[in-house]
Amino acid sequence: MTAFTVWKFDGPDGAGHAESVLKGCERDGLVKILDHAIISWPKDDSHPTTKQGHEDTWRGTGWGALWGVLLGALFFVPLIGGVAGAAIGAISKSTQDAGITKEQLQKIRTEVTPGTSALFVVTEQGDLDRVGERFHGMHSKLIDTNLTDAERQVLLETFGGR
Repeated sequence: MTAFTVWKFDGPDGAGHAESVLKGCERDGLVKILDHAIISWPKDDSHPTTKQGHEDTWRGTGWGALWGVLLGALFFVPLIGGVAGAAIGAISKSTQDAGITKEQLQKIRTEVTPGTSALFVVTEQGDLDRVGERFHGMHSKLIDTNLTDAERQVLLETFGGR
């Protein structure tokens, strides 16, 4: 099953560190990464920086094309009241087929703030117990996922997310 998850980290470098851990898990055959993106937002910057993974498979999955639209509308459109709401409403139409709702987009936008970072990742075929061991103690929070409630609970228990 394909899973879209967004993890928030307490510092601007946390998601970058998590990316290297996740790639190590993939090299060891513990998870298959379809695509990923990182948002890093230093405390004194007016907007975050983004890095897209561009895994070899992204062209076939369609996730890679989504990152630019998703991250651009969430973090680079002027975030003034109705403008931000309109931007999120517009991109929610393109993300709903991927199982990402307008409410999830709004939650992501409010959670990722200056001084934090986030790892957006699309995976499949993961051994969550073994991957979770490597993520233990990384001070992360699961912001959102398209997993069922039961799958989400397993993910939270495995990774120790808040």
